[in-house]
Amino acid sequence: MAKVSVYPPDTEGGRRVRVDGRILGRAFNVYDVPELLQHVGLDPATAALDDSDLFDWRGGGAADWDPRPDDSTGEDA
Repeated sequence: MAKVSVYPPDTEGGRRVRVDGRILGRAFNVYDVPELLQHVGLDPATAALDDSDLFDWRGGGAADWDPRPDDSTGEDA
């Protein structure tokens, strides 16, 4: 099963979404995440956002979308 990484909000409130090393795009709310998953063949209807086996929410959970005050991306160097 693919692991979906959702990075912390950037300075605009967008969160990068990555699956198996591939960046799918930026989500600006919780509704954008399932749409991005369709690009890699994951069924958004069965992808529960609170499924810790599927999602790795970095820098906050699915309810955290406030912009970061700095340029922090939460990515490992």
